[in-house]
Order: sequence, then C-alpha cells, then structure tokens
Amino acid sequence: MSDKKIDILYVDDEENNLVSFKATFRLKYNVLIASSADAAIKILEEKPVEIIITDQRMPNMTGIEFLEKIIEKYPDPVRILLTGYADMNAVIDAVNKGKIYHYLSKPWSEQELNETIKKAFEVYQSNKEIKEMNSKLAVSNDQLEFLLRQKLLS
Repeated sequence: MSDKKIDILYVDDEENNLVSFKATFRLKYNVLIASSADAAIKILEEKPVEIIITDQRMPNMTGIEFLEKIIEKYPDPVRILLTGYADMNAVIDAVNKGKIYHYLSKPWSEQELNETIKKAFEVYQSNKEIKEMNSKLAVSNDQLEFLLRQKLLS
C-alpha cells in the first residue's frame, strides 16, 4: 500500500457509531462520515472515495437503496454493508442491487473490519488498473484500425 491514506465514507444514522468508527480508524484512514444517505451523496459530490461503508437500517433510505442510487454516478468505490440484523433478503439485495463487496454484521470487530477495508482497497486498486489498461487498449485498437484503413486505402 502507498503512503496515501485510503478515503473511506462511513454512513450511519446512529451518532455513536459514527464517532466510534472515526475514532477507531482516523489514524489509519481518511474517514468521512455522514448521518444519512442524502448527506453521504453530498460528500460524494465533493470528494471521491475508494470505499463506502454503510449501515443497512436507516430512516428515509436503507443502505441498499443508497448504494443502488449512487452506483451509476459513482461506480468505482468498493461498497461494504453493515447491519445489526440478520436479514437474508437484505444481503441478497445488497449483492444484486447495491453491488456490495462485503457484508459485515454489527457490532463490528475492529480487526475484521480493518482486514475487510484492506482487501476492499486491493480490489479498488485492481479495478482501477484494469480500467486504465482497458483505456490504453482502446486507444491502441483505434490506432491500429486507423493504420489498417490507411493501408486499405493506399
């Protein structure tokens, strides 16, 4: 991992959870917190993040609904869902609709969450590298097609 701190957005409607998360991880990561999905969206509009961690059960918009809402505009961050409730339908929806990387139950273990964040960042970096290689490949492909057309025309 580089010297740059990973940017994490943590979304939870419970103030105690926000404070606890920030206090636990602020030295290792650049932690941004939001107490609602709407506040999280405002943060995303101003600052790109690599990882989004959200609680499932929040008023107005669930964690899954939040992730589903932002996925088109912000597809790159790796998504992690936290919940204190064992709801298999929520897990299925999170995977299918919110495209989550990992599901963790509350209360979270610092070690388990830290390991999940590290692995999620590896996935983020890998996805970024793949996008960059695909972009370079597309440029090379365009150049080859141009040269082929030139050769066919001459």
